Amino acid sequence: MTDLVYPHEKTLGKITLVLGIITWLLLVVGTVGIALLYVLAGFIGYCFAQSAWIAHIRGTAVRITADQFPDLHQRLDDCCRTLGVVPMPEAYILHGNGAFNAFATRFFGRNFVILFSDVVDALEHDPSAINFYIGHELGHIKLKHLTGQLWRMLVLWLPLLGAAYSRAREYSCDRHGRACCADTDSAARALVALGAGAKRWTVVDLKHYTGQVQANKGFWPAFHELTSGYPYLTKRVARTLDPDAAMPGRNPFAYILALFVPFGGRAGGGAAGLIVVVAMIGVLAAVALPAYQDYTIRAKTAEVVLALSGPRTALTERISSNPKGGLLTPKESANIKSQSATTKYVESIDVYAVEQYADVVAAANVDNNKGHVYIYTRDGGKTWNCGSADFPVKYLPASCRDQDGNNRPPPPAPKESANIGLWDRSYAENTYRGCVQTRSKTDPNGADTFCQCMVYKLAEVVSQVEMEATPSSVETQQAIDSTRQTCNAG
Repeated sequence: MTDLVYPHEKTLGKITLVLGIITWLLLVVGTVGIALLYVLAGFIGYCFAQSAWIAHIRGTAVRITADQFPDLHQRLDDCCRTLGVVPMPEAYILHGNGAFNAFATRFFGRNFVILFSDVVDALEHDPSAINFYIGHELGHIKLKHLTGQLWRMLVLWLPLLGAAYSRAREYSCDRHGRACCADTDSAARALVALGAGAKRWTVVDLKHYTGQVQANKGFWPAFHELTSGYPYLTKRVARTLDPDAAMPGRNPFAYILALFVPFGGRAGGGAAGLIVVVAMIGVLAAVALPAYQDYTIRAKTAEVVLALSGPRTALTERISSNPKGGLLTPKESANIKSQSATTKYVESIDVYAVEQYADVVAAANVDNNKGHVYIYTRDGGKTWNCGSADFPVKYLPASCRDQDGNNRPPPPAPKESANIGLWDRSYAENTYRGCVQTRSKTDPNGADTFCQCMVYKLAEVVSQVEMEATPSSVETQQAIDSTRQTCNAG
């Protein structure tokens, strides 16, 4: 694959590597090893930021596989074979919100290629052009651009040198992209799309476009390219069509001025580029750390939800075997609770069931975030909803964001049955609802259980007529107090 490496990259790569290693040695020795502490701190920061980014990609983008977007997977496989990239990196399609590009990244030994959906959609009339973007990013992986920068990082800010090395890498990756395309024209047009946009790229005259190279000469164009990490697009297209294409010379005075401008990274050239890079790092740290914290809490909350799966299965089986079943008996309740998975984030679990309705509520404590996480079914276990009225949605896994507004609906009111025959249905329902409304809201499932118990047991000893006529009589109050003690004990 040496013919796919831009000649200047090999030279500049050796220079930056040697200078970088020497600089690292001088820094470590000169600081008596203290610099390594800063390296460690930087590495920890990188782990937080990069892990959050990779988690976002895996949790948001669509992975390209043989089953998901098989056409793109086949193109990725073909490009990997052509360029000798083994193993095949994980590849994803991500909505870029208008961004027209692709990129490669790496985290703990795993390589990733991300194609923005805008690129794929725009080039669908010439699918071979998509290969260019895939091949370009595979070029970064093949040439170890994602792994060899640590040793060079201390010298890449050097004026002229850092920018020149960055531009050379882009030319090399363009060659890799070209190698993956069916023809040169498709590769060139894939690049032109970066300039002409999602529609007009198909009608751009490539000869006239590359002719613009000659019009973009002089002091200022030369200066800005010398301080930039990317070659002008016209030059990239010209060298994609003809790797040996001659480029116009640069104004020598531009080199003199550029010599005083540090390279600010691929975000841009010069001092302004350096400011942009520093600002981006600050923003990334400000965004990535909270995002990572949210991610860890969400993972722990997912563990809480997983703990509810055992009781959910047991309740589904209970409803299936007895569709008209009433409240759970104490023995049933204890047995179903015992089937919950053990996790340190669940303080207690309550279960409830009546006929086709059932729910499981966990009192959770996740990193000092306390509240209830629930699952419930209204249709006998065919479908279960999951949510929480206490935890913010960002702390809940995607499968646990109840579309009813993260508020568990009240279970059905008690049904009229043999042990509630003294009361009519509407009176029992109103009694139950009034009880739930006045009961403590800190334990919603407990309130449901208590109120169901009160309605059932009171109906056995106090008639509706007596309750309505003499609600404050000594006999009625004694019955209420006795029932309350029984239900609280249960």
